[in-house]
Amino acid sequence: MPFDLRAHLLHGQVIPALPLALHRSRRWDELRQSALVRYYVDAGAGGLAVGVHSTQFAIRDPRFGLFMPVLELAAKTARAWLKPKLRDFILIAGLCGRTRQAQDEAATARGLGYHAGLLSLGAWADQPENKILAHCRTLGREIPLIGFYLQPAVGGRVFSYRFWRAFAEIPELVGIKIAPFNRYQTIDVVRAVLTAGRDDVALYTGNDDNIVADLLTPFTFNGRTRFIVGGLLGQWGVWTERATALFAQIQQARQQPRMDPAWLTRNAALTDMNAAVFDAAHRFSGCLPGIHEVLRRQGLLRSNGCLDPRERLSSGQAAEIDRVAAAYPWLVDDNFVAKNLARWLR
Repeated sequence: MPFDLRAHLLHGQVIPALPLALHRSRRWDELRQSALVRYYVDAGAGGLAVGVHSTQFAIRDPRFGLFMPVLELAAKTARAWLKPKLRDFILIAGLCGRTRQAQDEAATARGLGYHAGLLSLGAWADQPENKILAHCRTLGREIPLIGFYLQPAVGGRVFSYRFWRAFAEIPELVGIKIAPFNRYQTIDVVRAVLTAGRDDVALYTGNDDNIVADLLTPFTFNGRTRFIVGGLLGQWGVWTERATALFAQIQQARQQPRMDPAWLTRNAALTDMNAAVFDAAHRFSGCLPGIHEVLRRQGLLRSNGCLDPRERLSSGQAAEIDRVAAAYPWLVDDNFVAKNLARWLR
């Protein structure tokens, strides 16, 4: 079936970032990796981001050699699982490094049938913005682009409004994941895209600390209004079935003339959950193990370990995950996972 990439993104989607499934020995667990992809499809996700921070940037390390195998398995599994009941589903590949590396990764992703590349700029931390823009324009000629404003705590950098205004003019740009965990910087991106007149560029929240508020806020500049229409989130890599239900309710709430104040309470609840899973108390050092721990408890993963053995749960983090799961049962999809786990693990 024909796939209108821009229309799909602009409609608004739940797009989880794919975690890396490992055995307790830290070898790649292909069975559990496939099960995770099936889980996200059945949970109602509108796409999947692979080879991004949640998948662990170390998959590119020659010692592991997992970049192409993980992207290939994720794409094949998603297509096969979707085939009986075909629907639009976007595959997004993370693109890292300087221009040559990112071009090679874009070519790999394109060859595997990925629809867009999520552009990480961590390798450009010490470079002027004009050089980074040239890099982005070059990558746009390789694959449709989704920009990525990553928070500095996990390897991002701060960009000026001028950067985002120029970035918004890249013809191949289809979306931007806004994830600086900062309100000022979030507004910079929205204002830049709106001022550039890019109604064809979809805005997605990556601010796991403010998901509901991001999705419900009408951003208005010079008499024009835009919404952040969906989420491309590490947080939505866990309890995803509940995330899709919540997102559907948010889409309906945006159509109402007045917002129910209860949404502010829901926003705080999801932020509290994210603080536990992402380990905000320790500057996000336990972010990836926290994601893995939730999935391990559900049986989707065998281990909460990472490729780097130094990445582990922080002191008290497991108890915090216990606390938020008990406090907000309406955000937990344990029953959904238990009902389907055996089928996903076949």
